[in-house]
Amino acid sequence: MFGVVFPNRSFPMDISTFSQIDTFHWILDMNTFVGEAYDDIREICIFLLNGLSLPPDKALAVYIQSPGSPFVFCGAITVSRPSAVFSLSWPQPGAHMQLTASDSPPLSAKIGVSVEDISSLPSLDVVAEKRIEHLALKVGENLFNFMQSFCGVDGSKLVVPMDILDRWFKKFQERAKRDPSYLKGFVL
Repeated sequence: MFGVVFPNRSFPMDISTFSQIDTFHWILDMNTFVGEAYDDIREICIFLLNGLSLPPDKALAVYIQSPGSPFVFCGAITVSRPSAVFSLSWPQPGAHMQLTASDSPPLSAKIGVSVEDISSLPSLDVVAEKRIEHLALKVGENLFNFMQSFCGVDGSKLVVPMDILDRWFKKFQERAKRDPSYLKGFVL
């Protein structure tokens, strides 16, 4: 039905690499794939295999789970979008880690894939939305820090020069041209 690739980390893997939970749910235990270095895996490419498709109202949803934390939705593929690369922003390991017995197997990170109704999913590319939000916050933070260095105080108001936005934007553009890796600090 589907296959996955971890860019720069694996060869294509088909559904047989995953443990099938039931008809519509599969899990990949990251401990068997990379051990405890699961958070080094930053991207997953998932794709529908040739000749196998989903009904038009269904999607293959991708979730990630750090040890002891709940599953987090990453995105989905559909018949009209048969492949995608999703960034994996692993959640912080949860507090449930300390609640396991000493003789029980260690909790591990997992990637879950499930067939779901498209209408029940929040967005097919939630990671892109998170990137945009993160980018906006980082640019806003950069602007605030720049403006703060030129601020004056007038009672309860901050006063900045009238051309502050132009000066900031010019400096921002110049730095981006001078150092192409500068803008990479603004993405996830």
